[in-house]
Amino acid sequence: MKMLMISIMDIDKKQQHSHAHALLRECLKSRGIAYDENAPVIKNDMGKPSLVEHPELHYNLSHANGIAACIVSDSECGIDCEQVRGFRPNVMKRAFSDNERKLVEETPEELRDQMFFRLWTLKEAYVKALGVGISYLLSTAEFGFEAGKIVTNIEGYSFRQYLIRGGRFVVSLCESMG
Repeated sequence: MKMLMISIMDIDKKQQHSHAHALLRECLKSRGIAYDENAPVIKNDMGKPSLVEHPELHYNLSHANGIAACIVSDSECGIDCEQVRGFRPNVMKRAFSDNERKLVEETPEELRDQMFFRLWTLKEAYVKALGVGISYLLSTAEFGFEAGKIVTNIEGYSFRQYLIRGGRFVVSLCESMG
């Protein structure tokens, strides 16, 4: 069973972190699990947290300017959210495959920033599901879109994506299928 919560809000960065944990608290409450800032958490070598008392559950949080998101699942999972803004081409050169760079460059100018963040959040959600962070060579995880569906070279994971508030925000999630 998977639970996803997304919240749009206008709060400062410190509050965004707390708000993401409030979303986690609500997701866990639906499973009958009490969670607060004192809940025992362990982290893997790369810093991915898990609940000491519920190792069977997996969760991931994300927050950015104006948005927070949380996923709780029975399998490894990752989530990333971003407010669409002007992207930095140097990030694209370092983190995107040739096909992804071409996709962004060929996207109509008014949607180019959004396309960048659609691809970026998919990559981030994937490495967060793996629990390795951005030490992963991001350009090797390739994404694209065909007939409105996400296509990827990654096996064993499923991906979903949400465009929120007319595409001003992008939320991507990744979940292990095994």
